[in-house]
Amino acid sequence: SAVALGVGDDCALINVPDGHQLAVTTDTLVAGVHFPEDGNPSLIARRALRVNLSDLAAMGAAPLGFQLALTLPAMNENWLKSFSDGLSIDARNFSCPLIGGDTTRGALSITITMMGAVPRGRALLRSGARVGDVICVSGTLGDSAQALQQLSHSRAEDYLNTRYWLPQPRLALGELLRSRASAALDISDGLAQDLGHIAKSSGLTAVIDASLLPLSTELR
Repeated sequence: SAVALGVGDDCALINVPDGHQLAVTTDTLVAGVHFPEDGNPSLIARRALRVNLSDLAAMGAAPLGFQLALTLPAMNENWLKSFSDGLSIDARNFSCPLIGGDTTRGALSITITMMGAVPRGRALLRSGARVGDVICVSGTLGDSAQALQQLSHSRAEDYLNTRYWLPQPRLALGELLRSRASAALDISDGLAQDLGHIAKSSGLTAVIDASLLPLSTELR
């Protein structure tokens, strides 16, 4: 295991595999801003973990472990049980153990710091795009944004709600693309804005034919 020392001491200890670099990302999700305050705690936890895993995937990194900083307005054992269960499900699903964190009182928010490993010098960056590159996405666009407009707060039973609550981190694809793609990033703010980050970092412009954007049947 990459985790030499997990929860319970002042710091966690991680063994970074030989020939690899440590990839670290942090995301904060605030109730009422990034997820509904009355959302299912299990789904909130799984979404929070998966959006961080998606950042690792965008760099071609594999997860090692994560830390959780949880701010709660009050102690609610049922809420915490459901949240913990959801977190445990995806920690197992993605072989990504919880290795530390903190709990404080305040407005409900979740901060996850995710750590992964990528072969030295092989990380996918935003700055590597070249003239003539084809722009690709790994799935359909707009599903999560549409789900937000009609969200069933406590369920992920239909396609669009599932796309919002349980986004799929493309970890295997990210590792595969290390030897194939020139640049990559996680789409979290929409295609136009995030593609703009690649273009700016690479000193290029980008051309999109809107008729070619992949859209799900449900969104159409």
